[in-house]
Formats: sequence, C-alpha cells, structure tokens
Amino acid sequence: MNVILVIVDTLRRDHVGAYGNDWIKTPSLDALAKESLRFTRPYPEAIPSIPARRGIHTGIRTFPFRNWEKWSEDDVGLWGWQPIPKYQRTLAEILQDEGYYNLFVTDTLHQFRPFYDFHRGFQAFHFIRGQERDFFRPRTPASEAKMDQALIGGPSAAHAEEIMRQYFANTLGREREEDWFTPQVFMKGMEFLEAAREEQPFFLVVDNYDPHEPWDPPEKYVSLYDEGYSGPEPVTSSSGPSDWLTGRQLERMQALYSAEVTMMDRWLGNFLDRVHGLGLLENTLLLFLSDHGHAFGEHGYAGKVPAALYPELTDITFLIRHPTGKMAGGTSDYFASTHDVAPTILGALGIEPPPPMEGQDLTVLLDGGEPEQPRAHFSAGYHDHVWSRDERYAMFARYDGAEAKLFDLNEDPDMDHDIAGSNPDVAKRMFRDYVLADAGGPLPSY
Repeated sequence: MNVILVIVDTLRRDHVGAYGNDWIKTPSLDALAKESLRFTRPYPEAIPSIPARRGIHTGIRTFPFRNWEKWSEDDVGLWGWQPIPKYQRTLAEILQDEGYYNLFVTDTLHQFRPFYDFHRGFQAFHFIRGQERDFFRPRTPASEAKMDQALIGGPSAAHAEEIMRQYFANTLGREREEDWFTPQVFMKGMEFLEAAREEQPFFLVVDNYDPHEPWDPPEKYVSLYDEGYSGPEPVTSSSGPSDWLTGRQLERMQALYSAEVTMMDRWLGNFLDRVHGLGLLENTLLLFLSDHGHAFGEHGYAGKVPAALYPELTDITFLIRHPTGKMAGGTSDYFASTHDVAPTILGALGIEPPPPMEGQDLTVLLDGGEPEQPRAHFSAGYHDHVWSRDERYAMFARYDGAEAKLFDLNEDPDMDHDIAGSNPDVAKRMFRDYVLADAGGPLPSY
C-alpha cells in the first residue's frame, strides 16, 4: 500500500465545510471527508510549525521541549523549535528500510534549512523557495514600492515589516495563479506522483505552507469573501493583541485568509484528481492534517500567541482515507494528534512501530476498535505555555501553572468566559494530573 501525507499549515478547523462551516468554500476537503474517517477533536501536541512537524515525522512528542537551545540568531526563538534529534528515527527512514520510495515537496520556509533534518530518509525532495523571510531574491525599488500596499503595525511591527520587504522581493512579477506558492506545491506533488507510480510502494509528503501569512491570494478568491475594502491590506497579523486593528481591518484579514484556504482547497482538489486519474486511490492510504490555527481578533488577539491557546489556535483538521473505504464518512472523537501520524501509517502497513515512538495507531478505529492508549484528556505545549482539556474543561497556563485560565466546554465551547477564579482547584488539578503527568515531571524553563 502506498501512502500520501498532506500537511497544510495554519488551517483552522472552523474554516472547513466538513467541520461545520457554512460560508467558506472548501469543496475538495468536504468531498475528501466523505471518503475518510474524520476526527472531531484532533489537537497538535506541540505548536507551532517546526515542533508540530517533529511529532508528525517521528511519532515522538516534542512537548515538553526538554534540552531546547536556540540554534542561531536567524532561528525562531521558541521552545522546542529545533531539528529532529539525531537519535530519533524518522518515519521516512523506517519506510526506506522497508523498501519504500520516499518523496517530499514543501514550501514551508524552515524545512529546507538542512540543519532541521526533515529531509532525512527521502530519496527525492523539493523545496519551493520564497515564503516569508526566505533570503531568496534581492530587494529592488519595485519590490520596496509594494510596501505601501501592506498594513503593518502592532506588537511585532518591525519583524513583520522585515518579513514583508523580503516577501515582496521574492514574489515580484507574479502573473498567473500558477505562480503562487500553493499551486507550485501541489503541481510539484503531481509531478512526483508521476514518478512514484513507477516506483511503488511509495511514501509522498506534500507539505503546503498556505494559508499561513502573509495573505495575498489572487483577487478572484478574495472577492468570494469581501468586496469594497480600501486602504493598505492587512497581510500579516503581527501576533499579539489585536487592538491596533479596526474591526473592518480584522474582517478584511480574515477574508484574505479565507481566500487562501479556498485556493489551497482548489489545488488540493487538482492534486487528488491526479491521484485518482493515475489509478492510485485503490492502493493508497491518504492522511490530511493541519498543524495549528490562527486568531483574527477573537478573544482580543490576532496571530499565534502562546498565552492565548483558544480554539482558533488549537483546533486542527485530521482526516484518514483508507483505500478500501473503511469508515468513509465516519467520525471519531478520540483525541488524535500530530504524533499519531507515524504510528498510524506504520500500523496500516503492518510495520511494528519502533520504540520510543509514543503516538497511537489510529487505524484500529477503522475496524471498530480502540487505540491501545485511552485518552480521557490531552495536553499540549506552545513555547512557555501549556494547554489541556478533557470531556468538560479546557485549561491553559504558563509552564509553571501560573496565570491559569479555565473554561467549561459544556457551557462555553468557544472559551469566552474564564472560570479559573471560581474553580482554582480544577485548574490546579488539570495542570498537575494532565500536563505534568504527561510531561513526566516538572517542565523546563529557559
């Protein structure tokens, strides 16, 4: 059996039709969900992009971020943002030993930096350059002039400005939709499919960065969600409090994001059509998931803020399509996560996951069973903050348990009303029995 793993960065669960959204256009994902087992409560065990991907590629939890160190001044200074450790085998390395032909295409900026080691075990890999602050093309007067079109401000204005200056240089001269990053990723994925068809069994990873900011999709997608806006475009959120943005600007920002979601969905559909056209769906396991979401002014924040672990950031998508149609259109409320991907793929292929792989084989759910590890709760980490939830409550706090916020999910599923002040014992119990217990002891401080 072949395996295709599609990872999409920054895709919020509530922006997908199959997860209940009634205004955004995601027909390809919605159709895929009808052929898949859909997880209704999946969460990343670590946020953001690189920590989440470490779990995806190794089946080992990245949280609680032990032995973290910043690799360079150009690196992202978030706990757990570091290469896959040399002693951890990757899913691709395991499959390579089993005779699989492994291919990888991505435009996720940090993954093409060799020291992150995400290309280990792949016989062919292609990194599409130019996202964000990738030093890809020189800045020019024409690219600098585009800065007047961007709304830059907020708590990380200087950093956002630096990103946009380089981004505009990298993307200067785009004309056709195929010049945007998402089409490039999925077109290269289609090209790899053609080669992989002759080298079965294969393992193909297609890792698409959009709808990650900056948001600058073609106008035909923006017009689906917003018209009549004038002024500089809010192309990035400058992660932090959102009070520097007007309500109209936040509305426009979410429209730009939604447009990128729909463009991603269209090209995902083109890719899936090619999988079908090559006759590969009958013998290919396909997994689709995202790594985290993004806030657009909900709860007073925009972007990805460790101290604001609300549903708009923590709720992800996760689908498993089995070639025989097992559990097609079905759902599971198991707390599935990013580090379950590797053992799930190995389980589907009849390969025993090697220690110390910690994730769960979710394919047993396709046959009506339950994973070996029951999960009555789940916990996760983002930099110096932690998050946990069970059937009733969600809690997030600093790594030492301070500044805890608590929410009753039965009464308040959107987590609008903090009840930690009136229920301090519940917040303390969740930190002690969920977060610390899952982490195996006190959390590190850097």
